[in-house]
Amino acid sequence: MARNYDAIVVPGGGVREDGRLPSWVERRLERAFQLHRDARYIVTLSAGTPHRPPPLDGRGFPVMEAAAAARYLVERGVAADRILVEKYSYDTIGNAFFSRVVHADPALLRRLRIITSDFHLARCEAAFRWIYGLQPEFHSYELSFEAVSDPDMPADLLALRREKEREGLEHLSRVAGQIQRMHDCHRWLFTEHAAYKALSTAFGDARVTARMLESY
Repeated sequence: MARNYDAIVVPGGGVREDGRLPSWVERRLERAFQLHRDARYIVTLSAGTPHRPPPLDGRGFPVMEAAAAARYLVERGVAADRILVEKYSYDTIGNAFFSRVVHADPALLRRLRIITSDFHLARCEAAFRWIYGLQPEFHSYELSFEAVSDPDMPADLLALRREKEREGLEHLSRVAGQIQRMHDCHRWLFTEHAAYKALSTAFGDARVTARMLESY
């Protein structure tokens, strides 16, 4: 069966204390579900966020965002063996990096459709095009992007999140302009990035207000 995509990729966007997904994440997944017959796999991304601890399941184990998203898709009728989870990343750069090194390169996933929310699209596209363009390329990639609306996010929260996204995109652009090779990105990610270096400083960032936290 010919398919337009090797994988549909869905970045993480939060998971609540009871394991529910926020409305904007569900909208991403609903769009992925609509397209899933046109792809070999759906790849769900993210361990969680540095801004809040992960919720725990009934046995006391952490609920990863990617796993919660995979469960949602299975409940919608997607076969579990057509879902790949990435449970290592904590931000959009990590989403891109780990999706490439864990799944896209070893599984020969070249044609990717990345689905995210309107407010996240610009930074998401910048991160994925940067990471998937790092040399050496395992193979050439065809990336396409699609945004879904987020009507259930309150207007004031959406405005706060858009401003946070703008600041994040500026930082990403500065970093990406200095790093063009995978080994340099690997060194930077694991020795300088606040979420992945040995002595992480990203978790519980006090600059993220309680209201902003509702968008994660």
